[in-house]
Amino acid sequence: MPSLTDLVLEGRSIPQHRPWPRVAVDTSIWEFAAGELAHGRWSLLGLWGEPSTVHMAILDQQAAAVAVVSLDCPDRRYPSVSQRHPPAMRLERTIRDLFGLSPEGLPDGRPWLDHNRWGVRFPLGARIDALTQTAPYRFLPVEGEDMHQIAVGPVHAGIIEPGHFRFTASGETVVRLEQRLGYTHKGTEGLMTGASLERAVRLAGRVSGDSTVAYAYAFSKAAEAALDLTVPDRASWLRALLAELERLANHFGDIGAICNDASFALINAHCGVLRESILRAAHSAFGHRLMRDIIVPGGVTRNLDKAGKATIRTTLDNIRLRFPELVELYDNTASLQDRTVDTGIVKPQLAKRYAAGGYIGRASGRSFDTRRTLAYAPYDNLRFEVPVLNEGDVNARVWIRVREVEQSIALIDQILERLPDGALGTHAGDRREAREGMAIVEGFRGDVLVWLRLRDGVVERCHLRDPSWFQWPLLEAAIENNIVADFPLCNKSFNCSYSGQDI
Repeated sequence: MPSLTDLVLEGRSIPQHRPWPRVAVDTSIWEFAAGELAHGRWSLLGLWGEPSTVHMAILDQQAAAVAVVSLDCPDRRYPSVSQRHPPAMRLERTIRDLFGLSPEGLPDGRPWLDHNRWGVRFPLGARIDALTQTAPYRFLPVEGEDMHQIAVGPVHAGIIEPGHFRFTASGETVVRLEQRLGYTHKGTEGLMTGASLERAVRLAGRVSGDSTVAYAYAFSKAAEAALDLTVPDRASWLRALLAELERLANHFGDIGAICNDASFALINAHCGVLRESILRAAHSAFGHRLMRDIIVPGGVTRNLDKAGKATIRTTLDNIRLRFPELVELYDNTASLQDRTVDTGIVKPQLAKRYAAGGYIGRASGRSFDTRRTLAYAPYDNLRFEVPVLNEGDVNARVWIRVREVEQSIALIDQILERLPDGALGTHAGDRREAREGMAIVEGFRGDVLVWLRLRDGVVERCHLRDPSWFQWPLLEAAIENNIVADFPLCNKSFNCSYSGQDI
Protein backbone atom coordinates (compact mmCIF):
# COMPACT_ATOMS: atom_id res chain seq x y z
CA MET A 1 0.00 0.00 0.00
CA PRO A 2 1.59 3.34 -1.03
CA SER A 3 2.63 5.62 1.83
CA LEU A 4 2.39 9.39 1.98
CA THR A 5 6.09 9.46 1.11
CA ASP A 6 5.40 7.37 -1.99
CA LEU A 7 2.67 9.81 -3.03
CA VAL A 8 5.11 12.72 -2.68
CA LEU A 9 7.57 10.94 -4.97
CA GLU A 10 4.83 10.64 -7.62
CA GLY A 11 4.34 14.42 -7.86
CA ARG A 12 6.45 17.32 -9.04
CA SER A 13 8.25 18.80 -6.07
CA ILE A 14 7.96 22.51 -5.31
CA PRO A 15 11.46 23.21 -3.96
CA GLN A 16 10.73 26.56 -2.29
CA HIS A 17 8.21 25.00 0.13
CA ARG A 18 9.27 24.42 3.78
CA PRO A 19 9.43 22.48 6.08
CA TRP A 20 7.21 19.71 4.68
CA PRO A 21 7.10 18.79 0.99
CA ARG A 22 4.60 20.23 -1.46
CA VAL A 23 4.05 18.49 -4.79
CA ALA A 24 2.03 19.31 -7.89
CA VAL A 25 -0.05 16.27 -8.84
CA ASP A 26 -2.44 15.18 -11.57
CA THR A 27 -6.08 14.26 -11.15
CA SER A 28 -5.41 10.56 -10.55
CA ILE A 29 -3.07 11.21 -7.63
CA TRP A 30 -5.47 13.81 -6.20
CA GLU A 31 -8.29 11.26 -6.28
CA PHE A 32 -6.04 8.57 -4.81
CA ALA A 33 -5.26 10.88 -1.87
CA ALA A 34 -8.98 11.51 -1.37
CA GLY A 35 -9.53 7.75 -1.29
CA GLU A 36 -6.86 7.28 1.37
CA LEU A 37 -8.56 9.95 3.47
CA ALA A 38 -11.90 8.21 3.00
CA HIS A 39 -10.45 4.88 4.16
CA GLY A 40 -9.02 6.49 7.29
CA ARG A 41 -5.39 5.78 6.46
CA TRP A 42 -4.55 9.50 6.31
CA SER A 43 -6.08 12.60 7.91
CA LEU A 44 -7.10 15.88 6.30
CA LEU A 45 -5.25 18.86 7.76
CA GLY A 46 -6.45 21.54 5.38
CA LEU A 47 -7.92 22.32 1.97
CA TRP A 48 -7.63 25.76 0.37
CA GLY A 49 -7.59 27.47 -2.97
CA GLU A 50 -6.01 30.02 -5.26
CA PRO A 51 -7.49 31.48 -8.47
CA SER A 52 -6.61 28.36 -10.49
CA THR A 53 -5.14 25.88 -7.97
CA VAL A 54 -6.34 23.82 -5.01
CA HIS A 55 -4.08 22.61 -2.22
CA MET A 56 -4.63 19.81 0.28
CA ALA A 57 -2.55 19.23 3.43
CA ILE A 58 -2.45 15.60 4.55
CA LEU A 59 -1.22 13.89 7.71
CA ASP A 60 -0.07 10.31 8.08
CA GLN A 61 -0.28 10.25 11.87
CA GLN A 62 1.26 6.81 12.21
CA ALA A 63 4.42 7.98 10.46
CA ALA A 64 4.15 11.58 11.74
CA ALA A 65 4.47 12.65 8.09
CA VAL A 66 2.88 15.74 6.52
CA ALA A 67 2.65 16.76 2.86
CA VAL A 68 0.78 19.23 0.68
CA VAL A 69 -0.57 18.13 -2.70
CA SER A 70 -1.57 20.75 -5.26
CA LEU A 71 -3.77 20.40 -8.34
CA ASP A 72 -3.90 22.94 -11.15
CA CYS A 73 -7.44 23.80 -12.28
CA PRO A 74 -7.13 25.62 -15.63
CA ASP A 75 -10.84 25.05 -16.31
CA ARG A 76 -11.69 26.05 -12.69
CA ARG A 77 -12.83 22.53 -11.83
CA TYR A 78 -11.39 19.72 -9.72
CA PRO A 79 -12.59 16.35 -8.35
CA SER A 80 -14.44 16.86 -5.10
CA VAL A 81 -12.70 15.45 -2.03
CA SER A 82 -15.87 15.63 0.07
CA GLN A 83 -17.63 13.26 -2.33
CA ARG A 84 -15.52 10.59 -0.65
CA HIS A 85 -14.47 12.34 2.55
CA PRO A 86 -17.21 14.52 4.15
CA PRO A 87 -14.86 16.52 6.45
CA ALA A 88 -13.74 18.41 3.33
CA MET A 89 -17.23 19.63 2.45
CA ARG A 90 -17.33 23.02 4.17
CA LEU A 91 -13.81 23.77 2.99
CA GLU A 92 -14.78 23.00 -0.61
CA ARG A 93 -17.89 25.16 -0.36
CA THR A 94 -15.67 27.97 0.92
CA ILE A 95 -13.16 27.55 -1.90
CA ARG A 96 -16.01 27.91 -4.37
CA ASP A 97 -17.37 30.99 -2.56
CA LEU A 98 -14.01 32.75 -2.48
CA PHE A 99 -12.34 31.62 -5.72
CA GLY A 100 -15.09 30.26 -7.96
CA LEU A 101 -13.43 26.84 -8.29
CA SER A 102 -16.05 24.10 -8.74
CA PRO A 103 -15.57 20.74 -6.99
CA GLU A 104 -17.05 18.15 -9.35
CA GLY A 105 -19.32 15.79 -7.43
CA LEU A 106 -19.69 18.09 -4.40
CA PRO A 107 -22.58 16.59 -2.40
CA ASP A 108 -23.82 19.95 -1.08
CA GLY A 109 -23.90 22.79 -3.60
CA ARG A 110 -25.04 25.56 -1.22
CA PRO A 111 -22.73 28.49 -0.43
CA TRP A 112 -20.96 28.55 2.92
CA LEU A 113 -19.27 31.88 3.66
CA ASP A 114 -21.11 33.85 0.99
CA HIS A 115 -24.38 35.20 2.42
CA ASN A 116 -25.05 37.31 -0.68
CA ARG A 117 -23.95 40.45 1.16
CA TRP A 118 -20.59 41.12 -0.48
CA GLY A 119 -21.79 42.77 -3.67
CA VAL A 120 -19.45 40.48 -5.62
CA ARG A 121 -18.96 36.78 -6.14
CA PHE A 122 -15.62 34.96 -6.02
CA PRO A 123 -13.81 37.94 -4.42
CA LEU A 124 -10.38 36.25 -4.36
CA GLY A 125 -10.71 34.78 -7.85
CA ALA A 126 -12.38 36.23 -10.94
CA ARG A 127 -14.53 38.85 -9.23
CA ILE A 128 -18.06 39.12 -10.59
CA ASP A 129 -20.51 41.85 -9.64
CA ALA A 130 -23.48 40.31 -7.82
CA LEU A 131 -26.15 42.95 -7.48
CA THR A 132 -29.12 40.60 -7.76
CA GLN A 133 -30.45 38.48 -4.92
CA THR A 134 -29.87 34.74 -5.10
CA ALA A 135 -32.33 32.10 -3.94
CA PRO A 136 -32.90 31.85 -0.17
CA TYR A 137 -30.65 29.46 1.74
CA ARG A 138 -32.39 26.10 2.06
CA PHE A 139 -31.82 24.00 5.14
CA LEU A 140 -31.79 20.25 4.68
CA PRO A 141 -35.21 18.59 4.97
CA VAL A 142 -36.18 16.04 7.60
CA GLU A 143 -39.02 13.61 7.04
CA GLY A 144 -41.15 12.02 9.72
CA GLU A 145 -44.24 12.51 11.82
CA ASP A 146 -44.57 15.04 14.64
CA MET A 147 -41.39 16.92 13.70
CA HIS A 148 -40.98 20.60 14.46
CA GLN A 149 -38.18 23.09 13.87
CA ILE A 150 -36.54 25.51 16.28
CA ALA A 151 -34.52 28.37 14.82
CA VAL A 152 -31.84 29.81 17.11
CA GLY A 153 -29.70 32.81 16.18
CA PRO A 154 -27.76 34.20 14.46
CA VAL A 155 -28.14 36.83 17.20
CA HIS A 156 -27.76 35.34 20.68
CA ALA A 157 -28.13 36.58 24.22
CA GLY A 158 -25.03 38.02 25.85
CA ILE A 159 -21.71 38.75 24.19
CA ILE A 160 -21.63 35.85 21.75
CA GLU A 161 -20.58 35.74 18.11
CA PRO A 162 -23.37 35.17 15.56
CA GLY A 163 -24.27 31.76 14.22
CA HIS A 164 -27.55 30.15 13.23
CA PHE A 165 -28.63 26.76 14.58
CA ARG A 166 -31.63 25.04 12.99
CA PHE A 167 -32.98 22.23 15.17
CA THR A 168 -35.44 19.61 14.00
CA ALA A 169 -36.94 17.88 17.02
CA SER A 170 -39.45 15.20 17.89
CA GLY A 171 -40.85 16.44 21.17
CA GLU A 172 -37.76 17.43 23.15
CA THR A 173 -35.39 15.09 21.32
CA VAL A 174 -33.15 16.57 18.66
CA VAL A 175 -33.36 14.65 15.39
CA ARG A 176 -31.09 16.94 13.40
CA LEU A 177 -29.06 20.07 14.01
CA GLU A 178 -27.84 22.10 11.06
CA GLN A 179 -25.50 25.04 11.48
CA ARG A 180 -25.12 28.09 9.30
CA LEU A 181 -22.04 30.18 10.00
CA GLY A 182 -20.19 32.87 8.06
CA TYR A 183 -21.82 35.89 9.73
CA THR A 184 -18.46 37.12 11.04
CA HIS A 185 -16.60 36.77 7.74
CA LYS A 186 -13.85 39.41 7.82
CA GLY A 187 -12.04 38.86 4.53
CA THR A 188 -8.80 38.12 6.38
CA GLU A 189 -7.22 36.14 3.57
CA GLY A 190 -7.97 38.97 1.17
CA LEU A 191 -6.47 41.49 3.58
CA MET A 192 -3.35 39.33 3.81
CA THR A 193 -2.67 39.65 0.09
CA GLY A 194 0.04 42.27 -0.43
CA ALA A 195 0.57 42.79 3.30
CA SER A 196 4.03 43.12 4.83
CA LEU A 197 5.08 40.54 7.39
CA GLU A 198 4.55 43.10 10.15
CA ARG A 199 0.95 43.78 9.12
CA ALA A 200 0.19 40.16 8.25
CA VAL A 201 1.20 38.79 11.65
CA ARG A 202 -1.04 41.40 13.29
CA LEU A 203 -3.92 40.26 11.08
CA ALA A 204 -3.21 36.63 11.98
CA GLY A 205 -3.38 37.49 15.68
CA ARG A 206 -6.88 38.87 15.15
CA VAL A 207 -8.44 35.86 13.42
CA SER A 208 -9.84 34.59 16.73
CA GLY A 209 -9.31 36.80 19.75
CA ASP A 210 -9.02 34.01 22.32
CA SER A 211 -6.26 32.39 20.22
CA THR A 212 -4.20 35.44 19.33
CA VAL A 213 -1.00 33.80 20.59
CA ALA A 214 -1.63 30.56 18.69
CA TYR A 215 -2.31 32.33 15.39
CA ALA A 216 0.66 34.68 15.66
CA TYR A 217 2.78 31.68 16.64
CA ALA A 218 1.65 29.61 13.63
CA PHE A 219 1.98 32.51 11.17
CA SER A 220 5.46 33.36 12.44
CA LYS A 221 6.63 29.76 12.21
CA ALA A 222 5.29 29.51 8.66
CA ALA A 223 7.11 32.71 7.68
CA GLU A 224 10.29 31.50 9.36
CA ALA A 225 10.07 28.19 7.49
CA ALA A 226 9.70 30.05 4.21
CA LEU A 227 12.62 32.36 4.94
CA ASP A 228 14.87 29.76 6.60
CA LEU A 229 15.01 31.83 9.79
CA THR A 230 16.34 30.38 13.01
CA VAL A 231 14.59 31.76 16.10
CA PRO A 232 16.85 32.41 19.14
CA ASP A 233 16.38 29.93 21.97
CA ARG A 234 15.10 32.50 24.45
CA ALA A 235 12.43 33.69 22.03
CA SER A 236 11.41 30.09 21.31
CA TRP A 237 10.93 29.35 25.01
CA LEU A 238 9.06 32.61 25.62
CA ARG A 239 6.66 31.69 22.81
CA ALA A 240 5.83 28.42 24.55
CA LEU A 241 5.27 30.30 27.80
CA LEU A 242 2.81 32.63 26.08
CA ALA A 243 1.01 29.67 24.48
CA GLU A 244 0.62 27.85 27.79
CA LEU A 245 -0.66 30.96 29.57
CA GLU A 246 -3.25 31.37 26.79
CA ARG A 247 -4.21 27.70 27.15
CA LEU A 248 -4.65 28.05 30.92
CA ALA A 249 -6.82 31.17 30.68
CA ASN A 250 -9.13 29.63 28.10
CA HIS A 251 -9.46 26.28 29.85
CA PHE A 252 -10.44 28.00 33.09
CA GLY A 253 -13.03 30.02 31.20
CA ASP A 254 -14.43 26.92 29.51
CA ILE A 255 -14.60 24.75 32.63
CA GLY A 256 -16.48 27.47 34.47
CA ALA A 257 -18.84 28.17 31.56
CA ILE A 258 -19.71 24.48 31.12
CA CYS A 259 -20.63 24.24 34.79
CA ASN A 260 -22.62 27.46 34.51
CA ASP A 261 -24.66 26.01 31.62
CA ALA A 262 -25.38 23.05 33.88
CA SER A 263 -26.78 25.53 36.46
CA PHE A 264 -23.78 25.35 38.77
CA ALA A 265 -22.65 28.97 38.89
CA LEU A 266 -20.31 28.58 41.87
CA ILE A 267 -17.56 26.82 39.90
CA ASN A 268 -17.98 29.35 37.11
CA ALA A 269 -17.37 32.20 39.53
CA HIS A 270 -14.21 30.64 40.94
CA CYS A 271 -12.88 29.65 37.52
CA GLY A 272 -13.51 33.22 36.40
CA VAL A 273 -11.28 34.42 39.22
CA LEU A 274 -8.52 31.99 38.17
CA ARG A 275 -8.82 33.06 34.53
CA GLU A 276 -8.61 36.70 35.54
CA SER A 277 -5.49 36.00 37.58
CA ILE A 278 -3.80 34.56 34.47
CA LEU A 279 -4.80 37.55 32.35
CA ARG A 280 -3.51 39.98 34.97
CA ALA A 281 -0.25 38.07 35.25
CA ALA A 282 0.10 38.18 31.46
CA HIS A 283 -0.48 41.93 31.46
CA SER A 284 2.05 42.43 34.24
CA ALA A 285 4.68 40.23 32.59
CA PHE A 286 4.15 41.08 28.90
CA GLY A 287 2.12 44.29 28.76
CA HIS A 288 -1.12 42.86 27.32
CA ARG A 289 -3.81 40.70 28.91
CA LEU A 290 -4.24 38.55 25.79
CA MET A 291 -0.52 38.76 24.88
CA ARG A 292 -1.39 40.17 21.48
CA ASP A 293 1.32 41.27 18.99
CA ILE A 294 4.16 39.76 21.01
CA ILE A 295 5.05 36.84 18.73
CA VAL A 296 6.39 38.04 15.36
CA PRO A 297 8.38 36.41 12.54
CA GLY A 298 11.90 35.93 13.86
CA GLY A 299 11.13 36.01 17.57
CA VAL A 300 9.19 38.05 20.15
CA THR A 301 8.79 41.76 20.88
CA ARG A 302 8.71 41.61 24.69
CA ASN A 303 11.12 40.15 27.20
CA LEU A 304 10.38 38.61 30.60
CA ASP A 305 12.12 40.15 33.60
CA LYS A 306 12.48 38.94 37.17
CA ALA A 307 9.33 40.74 38.30
CA GLY A 308 7.35 39.10 35.50
CA LYS A 309 8.66 35.67 36.45
CA ALA A 310 7.73 36.26 40.09
CA THR A 311 4.21 37.34 39.13
CA ILE A 312 3.62 34.24 37.04
CA ARG A 313 5.00 31.95 39.76
CA THR A 314 2.80 33.58 42.41
CA THR A 315 -0.23 33.15 40.14
CA LEU A 316 0.55 29.47 39.61
CA ASP A 317 0.96 28.92 43.35
CA ASN A 318 -2.52 30.36 43.90
CA ILE A 319 -3.95 28.10 41.18
CA ARG A 320 -2.32 25.04 42.73
CA LEU A 321 -4.00 25.94 46.00
CA ARG A 322 -7.49 26.63 44.67
CA PHE A 323 -8.04 24.59 41.51
CA PRO A 324 -7.97 21.06 43.08
CA GLU A 325 -10.84 22.05 45.36
CA LEU A 326 -12.91 23.07 42.33
CA VAL A 327 -12.10 19.80 40.59
CA GLU A 328 -13.18 17.86 43.66
CA LEU A 329 -16.39 19.88 43.86
CA TYR A 330 -17.14 19.12 40.21
CA ASP A 331 -16.44 15.42 40.67
CA ASN A 332 -18.55 15.10 43.82
CA THR A 333 -21.64 17.04 42.75
CA ALA A 334 -24.14 14.44 41.58
CA SER A 335 -26.53 16.93 40.00
CA LEU A 336 -23.69 18.31 37.88
CA GLN A 337 -22.50 14.86 36.81
CA ASP A 338 -26.06 14.00 35.87
CA ARG A 339 -25.96 16.79 33.27
CA THR A 340 -22.49 16.11 31.83
CA VAL A 341 -22.03 12.32 31.86
CA ASP A 342 -23.31 10.58 28.68
CA THR A 343 -24.39 13.93 27.20
CA GLY A 344 -23.27 15.03 23.74
CA ILE A 345 -21.20 11.97 22.82
CA VAL A 346 -18.74 12.11 19.91
CA LYS A 347 -17.80 8.56 18.99
CA PRO A 348 -14.07 7.85 18.58
CA GLN A 349 -14.43 6.72 14.97
CA LEU A 350 -16.09 10.03 14.08
CA ALA A 351 -13.40 12.06 15.85
CA LYS A 352 -10.77 10.11 13.92
CA ARG A 353 -12.58 10.58 10.61
CA TYR A 354 -12.76 14.35 11.09
CA ALA A 355 -9.21 14.56 12.47
CA ALA A 356 -10.66 16.44 15.44
CA GLY A 357 -7.96 18.13 17.47
CA GLY A 358 -7.71 19.52 20.97
CA TYR A 359 -9.93 18.51 23.85
CA ILE A 360 -12.69 17.36 21.46
CA GLY A 361 -10.48 14.82 19.76
CA ARG A 362 -8.64 13.76 22.90
CA ALA A 363 -11.92 13.24 24.78
CA SER A 364 -12.90 10.80 22.01
CA GLY A 365 -9.74 8.72 21.85
CA ARG A 366 -7.67 10.70 19.29
CA SER A 367 -4.26 11.36 20.83
CA PHE A 368 -3.05 13.89 18.27
CA ASP A 369 -1.26 16.87 19.84
CA THR A 370 0.97 18.92 17.57
CA ARG A 371 3.37 19.63 20.41
CA ARG A 372 4.16 15.91 20.55
CA THR A 373 3.15 14.30 17.22
CA LEU A 374 4.85 17.01 15.14
CA ALA A 375 7.08 18.26 17.93
CA TYR A 376 8.58 21.73 17.63
CA ALA A 377 10.93 23.68 19.88
CA PRO A 378 10.96 23.92 22.81
CA TYR A 379 8.33 21.21 23.38
CA ASP A 380 10.74 18.59 22.07
CA ASN A 381 12.82 19.34 25.19
CA LEU A 382 9.99 19.52 27.71
CA ARG A 383 8.25 16.80 29.74
CA PHE A 384 4.46 16.59 29.46
CA GLU A 385 1.67 14.10 28.91
CA VAL A 386 -1.20 14.21 26.43
CA PRO A 387 -4.37 13.18 28.32
CA VAL A 388 -6.77 10.98 26.34
CA LEU A 389 -10.21 9.58 27.18
CA ASN A 390 -12.63 7.52 25.11
CA GLU A 391 -16.07 8.41 26.46
CA GLY A 392 -16.46 11.42 24.17
CA ASP A 393 -19.14 13.15 26.28
CA VAL A 394 -19.32 16.58 27.93
CA ASN A 395 -17.80 15.13 31.09
CA ALA A 396 -14.80 13.77 29.18
CA ARG A 397 -14.24 17.15 27.54
CA VAL A 398 -14.24 18.74 31.01
CA TRP A 399 -11.71 16.24 32.32
CA ILE A 400 -9.39 16.68 29.34
CA ARG A 401 -9.35 20.40 30.11
CA VAL A 402 -8.66 19.69 33.78
CA ARG A 403 -5.70 17.46 32.94
CA GLU A 404 -4.40 19.96 30.39
CA VAL A 405 -4.49 22.67 33.05
CA GLU A 406 -2.25 20.46 35.19
CA GLN A 407 0.09 19.80 32.26
CA SER A 408 0.29 23.50 31.33
CA ILE A 409 1.21 24.42 34.89
CA ALA A 410 3.99 21.81 34.83
CA LEU A 411 5.18 23.10 31.44
CA ILE A 412 5.29 26.70 32.66
CA ASP A 413 7.30 25.59 35.69
CA GLN A 414 9.85 23.94 33.40
CA ILE A 415 10.01 26.95 31.08
CA LEU A 416 10.57 29.42 33.90
CA GLU A 417 13.20 27.18 35.46
CA ARG A 418 15.13 26.54 32.23
CA LEU A 419 14.51 29.77 30.29
CA PRO A 420 17.78 30.45 28.42
CA ASP A 421 19.41 33.84 28.03
CA GLY A 422 19.97 35.39 24.65
CA ALA A 423 18.46 37.49 21.88
CA LEU A 424 14.74 37.98 21.34
CA GLY A 425 14.71 37.88 17.55
CA THR A 426 16.31 37.44 14.16
CA HIS A 427 15.81 39.88 11.30
CA ALA A 428 13.86 38.48 8.37
CA GLY A 429 16.17 40.02 5.77
CA ASP A 430 15.20 41.11 2.26
CA ARG A 431 14.38 38.13 0.04
CA ARG A 432 12.53 38.85 -3.17
CA GLU A 433 12.00 35.42 -4.73
CA ALA A 434 8.88 33.34 -4.06
CA ARG A 435 9.16 31.26 -0.91
CA GLU A 436 6.50 29.14 0.80
CA GLY A 437 6.09 27.94 4.38
CA MET A 438 3.62 26.03 6.51
CA ALA A 439 3.29 25.59 10.24
CA ILE A 440 0.99 23.73 12.61
CA VAL A 441 0.82 24.94 16.21
CA GLU A 442 -1.18 23.58 19.13
CA GLY A 443 -3.68 26.20 20.27
CA PHE A 444 -6.04 25.67 23.19
CA ARG A 445 -8.76 24.33 20.84
CA GLY A 446 -6.38 22.17 18.84
CA ASP A 447 -4.11 22.47 15.82
CA VAL A 448 -3.90 25.82 14.02
CA LEU A 449 -2.52 25.61 10.48
CA VAL A 450 -1.02 28.48 8.49
CA TRP A 451 0.25 28.23 4.90
CA LEU A 452 1.73 31.19 3.07
CA ARG A 453 3.68 32.30 0.04
CA LEU A 454 5.97 35.32 0.18
CA ARG A 455 7.13 37.21 -2.88
CA ASP A 456 8.97 40.55 -3.18
CA GLY A 457 8.96 40.84 0.61
CA VAL A 458 5.16 40.70 1.02
CA VAL A 459 2.48 38.05 1.42
CA GLU A 460 1.21 36.80 -1.93
CA ARG A 461 -1.20 34.22 -0.45
CA CYS A 462 -1.95 33.12 3.11
CA HIS A 463 -4.40 30.52 4.36
CA LEU A 464 -5.27 30.19 8.05
CA ARG A 465 -7.18 27.10 9.23
CA ASP A 466 -8.79 27.04 12.66
CA PRO A 467 -9.34 23.69 14.43
CA SER A 468 -13.05 24.57 14.52
CA TRP A 469 -13.41 23.71 10.82
CA PHE A 470 -13.31 20.02 11.78
CA GLN A 471 -15.05 20.43 15.14
CA TRP A 472 -18.24 22.32 14.26
CA PRO A 473 -19.65 19.40 12.20
CA LEU A 474 -19.10 17.06 15.15
CA LEU A 475 -21.32 19.26 17.32
CA GLU A 476 -24.16 18.49 14.89
CA ALA A 477 -23.55 14.79 15.47
CA ALA A 478 -23.08 15.12 19.24
CA ILE A 479 -26.46 16.73 19.90
CA GLU A 480 -28.51 14.11 18.02
CA ASN A 481 -30.79 12.13 20.36
CA ASN A 482 -30.13 14.58 23.18
CA ILE A 483 -32.79 16.97 24.42
CA VAL A 484 -32.91 20.55 23.14
CA ALA A 485 -32.16 21.90 26.62
CA ASP A 486 -28.77 20.17 26.58
CA PHE A 487 -27.59 22.04 23.49
CA PRO A 488 -26.08 25.02 25.38
CA LEU A 489 -24.12 22.55 27.52
CA CYS A 490 -22.87 20.59 24.49
CA ASN A 491 -22.08 23.76 22.60
CA LYS A 492 -20.05 25.20 25.46
CA SER A 493 -18.16 21.93 25.90
CA PHE A 494 -17.06 22.31 22.26
CA ASN A 495 -16.53 26.08 22.40
CA CYS A 496 -15.77 26.24 18.68
CA SER A 497 -14.67 29.55 17.23
CA TYR A 498 -17.11 31.39 14.98
CA SER A 499 -14.55 34.01 14.00
CA GLY A 500 -11.82 31.43 13.34
CA GLN A 501 -14.10 29.61 10.95
CA ASP A 502 -15.44 32.75 9.28
CA ILE A 503 -12.16 33.95 7.81
